[in-house]
Amino acid sequence: MNERYDLHFYFDPVCPFAWMTSKWVRIVAKQREYSVDWRFISLRILNENIDYDAHFPAEYEAGHTAGLRLLRVAARVRQQHGRSAVGSLYAAVGTRLFDTPRDERLSVSDQGARHLLEPILRDVGLPVEVADALDDTSFDAVIRAETEEALALTGRDVGTPILHFKPPDGAAFFGPVISRLPAEDDAVELWDHVIALTGFPGFAEIKRSLRERPQLAAFGVDVESVGVQEDWHGGSRRLKK
Repeated sequence: MNERYDLHFYFDPVCPFAWMTSKWVRIVAKQREYSVDWRFISLRILNENIDYDAHFPAEYEAGHTAGLRLLRVAARVRQQHGRSAVGSLYAAVGTRLFDTPRDERLSVSDQGARHLLEPILRDVGLPVEVADALDDTSFDAVIRAETEEALALTGRDVGTPILHFKPPDGAAFFGPVISRLPAEDDAVELWDHVIALTGFPGFAEIKRSLRERPQLAAFGVDVESVGVQEDWHGGSRRLKK
């Protein structure tokens, strides 16, 4: 990979906060003509040594596994169709998972199901055969390596997304995590404040674990509402640290 990017964005496709930040980044990228490389970080791999039943709410393991399955497909798409195709696929998957109102609840395991993915692939002009990668564990080594790459930049007590600013020499951080999408007129100004912080060599962290449920259709929270606050730890709603 010889192309230089303004930003490396490490995402797990089932993380709603990564999705919200990605929408903000796309607004900024369009206005600033940023180039973004969409990279992989797997919450399932990140938490592989955690006892899910003891430490997480029900269905977290199934949700993280669905994310890994979708990342396998993204890895195959990148391999066969180039890096730019990953951004298009992520945009379509995130729209389906989070920005589409649901008449019926989408189960966490369905997030990584072929019947959900195939129409998305058709919509973005990709062959449905790439969905075979959902169960292809040969892609896990690439996903693991990229997960470790992200964690080497930030440390391990993080979640998603991880953003690497002005790579390869710029700083990287977990977040920024937002629950509300800034308006287009405000997005760049807010982003500039983030860039200013990341540009200070001694800056390490601003943090609170209370988060509003994000303003996403899948959560039933519209832009006129404020989601209920929940306490998160290490990028997830762990029951135990």
